[in-house]
Amino acid sequence: MCAKVLIVEDEEAISDLLSYNLEKEGFAVSVSADGDDAIMSVKESRPDLILLDWMLPNVSGIELCRQLRGQMETREIPVIMLTARGEEEDRVRGLTTGADDYVSKPFSMSELVARMRAVLRRASPAVAGDVASFADLVLDRQLCRVRRGERDVHLGPTEFRLLDVLMQRPGRVFSREQLLDRVWGQDVYVESRTVDVHVGRLRKALNRRGDRDPIRTVRSSGYALDETYTG
Repeated sequence: MCAKVLIVEDEEAISDLLSYNLEKEGFAVSVSADGDDAIMSVKESRPDLILLDWMLPNVSGIELCRQLRGQMETREIPVIMLTARGEEEDRVRGLTTGADDYVSKPFSMSELVARMRAVLRRASPAVAGDVASFADLVLDRQLCRVRRGERDVHLGPTEFRLLDVLMQRPGRVFSREQLLDRVWGQDVYVESRTVDVHVGRLRKALNRRGDRDPIRTVRSSGYALDETYTG
């Protein structure tokens, strides 16, 4: 599962250029042309990073960034502002509003990609690369492969995505609703009980007799990866 990037840009030529180059770099890209569509897109499938143009129709990039930072579900999503405004006062305003970085147009694609990877490393290190690891687990997003110690772990697509989400923030407790959002997406109706079923399948695939169960159940809250958990 490569990093998901949402481009919010109303100029089609720029969004096409960004999409083409970022997909070549291994990112999964989606595009919104205005703030309203961007909000819907974020709700349907949470991105790992947002490239946000300052000048947008209807809702400005600054206002959209403010809205994202004001919602519990979206406040942690990294945002990089893209704009032709290069004055120090504008950069300060963008960063003060909650942007994680600020890139002035015209920009170098290599610099933009480097800044994106740096922001992803700070916000969610496990998303920035093709391989994530935790304790004796190794998840390879490029090969869609999981290993525990010396053995391969065979997972279905849903269990793979579920483990990927948990491995992005070891120790963090994800509620069932958060896992539904990140694994299934908000546009799909799935009962929260389904999360328990797939966590059970994931546990069965990961654990052999004598193995320490890395998944901790937090009563009335959700699930987390916890290296000290003993089952």
